[in-house]
Amino acid sequence: MVGEASGDVHGANLVQALHRQNSQLKIFGVAGEQLQKTDFEALFNVSKLTGMGLVELAGNVKNIWRAYQLLRAALKQRRPDLLILIDFPDFNLRLARVAKSLRIPVLYYISPQIWAWRRGRVRQIAKSVDRMAVVFPFEVDFYRRHGVDVEFVGHPLLETVTTSQSRDTILAHHGLNLTQKTVALLPGSRHGEVSRHLPVMLAAALQMRTNDNVQFFCLRASTIDAGELTAMIGDNKIPVVERDRYDAVGAADLVWTASGTATLETALLTRPMVIIYRVSWLTYWIARLLVRVDHIGMVNLIAGKRLVPELLQGEVNVQRLVGESRRLLSDDKLRAGIIEELTRLRERLGSPGAADRVAAIAIEMMA
Repeated sequence: MVGEASGDVHGANLVQALHRQNSQLKIFGVAGEQLQKTDFEALFNVSKLTGMGLVELAGNVKNIWRAYQLLRAALKQRRPDLLILIDFPDFNLRLARVAKSLRIPVLYYISPQIWAWRRGRVRQIAKSVDRMAVVFPFEVDFYRRHGVDVEFVGHPLLETVTTSQSRDTILAHHGLNLTQKTVALLPGSRHGEVSRHLPVMLAAALQMRTNDNVQFFCLRASTIDAGELTAMIGDNKIPVVERDRYDAVGAADLVWTASGTATLETALLTRPMVIIYRVSWLTYWIARLLVRVDHIGMVNLIAGKRLVPELLQGEVNVQRLVGESRRLLSDDKLRAGIIEELTRLRERLGSPGAADRVAAIAIEMMA
């Protein structure tokens, strides 16, 4: 069961890996654009589940409740041999409890970041989840300390985040100048993220395009409606990239990205970035009470230091975004240092083949 764009991608890769090992498997659940391209029975569309933050999720409670009721009924009626959960903890852990009551084994792939906040949920995981397949090596010790059967499978992005086209090819395809500094806009994979981040990005882009001779393009996540994104960009003359996502990010000199999986994707492409994160003030206040880490960006968490800038809440403004961007675009020594660190970061995430390793665990659990 997936709940956002990144989970949709990882889920699609896992479904393909499962069918490589057993082509007779019947797989159903929540799906986005990528899962729908596989041999997968979609019961609910992931785009209806996406929210951002505790308060924002409450505004989408009707769709979340509908999906939960539908999936709970499917588990009771169809009694699958295994329930595989991918991130999206608040929703998925409820399903795990249902599966446990029905004696359906539960495999959790891509751990919720409970080591960062709401650590008490590890007790629920220990009760409801039979095996954890984690994608960061430091997660293994955390779960073992709490009696959870856990295995490090490597990060799935290692096999998917690759480029095949040159910078010139990508820029030319989108009508951009081959010699200008280029910034990629990744406002988020959730509607709330895009509505909070994109207006600031567009205002900053307008200022830098006028004063710094910088050009821009915007990437659309699969969970964001294309027409909605185009309407928000309006007449700002910023092309929207629909395909070849990683080639496009690789072609950028700098990336403005919402906090989330996109920061790690950008890091694996060794692109300097500015991470931004803005939620409602109530959500932010609650998070400040619960979060136990020094950084919000996964890149900085893995590096153990503020490798790339993070702008939070009120810091997400045109002045700060432009200022950090000018520094990263003009300081060659700084850029080289960041790129070197990002190159080393890849080595900490294991080796390609995560989907196949998780599929093997799943097949074993169904035997």
